[in-house]
Amino acid sequence: MSLLIVGILIKLPAFFNPHPPLLREGDGVLYHRLLEILQPASASFGALFPLLAFALLFVQAVTLTRFVNNHRMMARPNYLPGLSYMVLTSLLPEWNYFSAPLLVNSVLLYVLTALFNTYNRPQARGTIFNIGLALGIASFLFVPSLVFGLWILLALAILRPFRIDEWLLCLLGITTPFYFYAVYIFLNDRWDWNTLCPHISVALPSLKQSAWLAGSIFLVMVPFMAGGYYIQEHLRRMLIHVRKAWSLLLLYLLVGMLIPFVNTSNTLENWIMALMPMAAFHGFAYFYAKWKALPVIVFWLSVAFILCYQYAGPGWI
Repeated sequence: MSLLIVGILIKLPAFFNPHPPLLREGDGVLYHRLLEILQPASASFGALFPLLAFALLFVQAVTLTRFVNNHRMMARPNYLPGLSYMVLTSLLPEWNYFSAPLLVNSVLLYVLTALFNTYNRPQARGTIFNIGLALGIASFLFVPSLVFGLWILLALAILRPFRIDEWLLCLLGITTPFYFYAVYIFLNDRWDWNTLCPHISVALPSLKQSAWLAGSIFLVMVPFMAGGYYIQEHLRRMLIHVRKAWSLLLLYLLVGMLIPFVNTSNTLENWIMALMPMAAFHGFAYFYAKWKALPVIVFWLSVAFILCYQYAGPGWI
């Protein structure tokens, strides 16, 4: 309940200034169709998309917290990863918009949980196929999410002995939605290779520089580096499965930071795909900080920055 209250309080401007979702390069055909379905309801209820975005963010925060607690990635259960995620996503307005990357974050949380459930399971072929299938569906929401196929294969290499049949099964799961989509467009006499094959390009994103962006980056990176330091410090005392879980999150973060360079746009929505593992590192830093006043200072400094951005700065327009 406290996580919900904090989330509402620091995201209020998102409801006062509803931001309609915009189609961008990289948005998939399934996301286009979803917007077509929701647009009529949004026309009569302007806060629909902000409410959906907040619901997704809150559920993702709770799911991330449950993942960390269930796998005992810290000494005792706590809500710090979820709180960190709600604070992190409030640093920039673009991370509170209803968007394809935000939807894909939910799919990636399922993939993260399913991947870790394959650890120490002799037979996990069904789960591995479902993981690939989930990523394939995610690519119809947001095409650059296909890059996470690299993360999945690396995760399988870390969590399980190498079995070529499992890797092929995962790739089969990824391609299955493309097979059914090919059948659909063929039967509807709309066959076109350019329609079927995802367009992927790589370029440097062009972002508008500002002091607010620099401040947000500072508040993202400093707790992350502290979290990385504390994880390294406690690594020898961790159980093997906990070490593998943190390795999984680190790989998730590294691949997530590649996404903004794929089918790049001049907005910041794509960067939200790196915030889930980032929040876990923040939570670890808050929990294991040697000077207990430090997490309190960082939290309230972040909240003060968010409020200044919203009410004294350019605002969430």
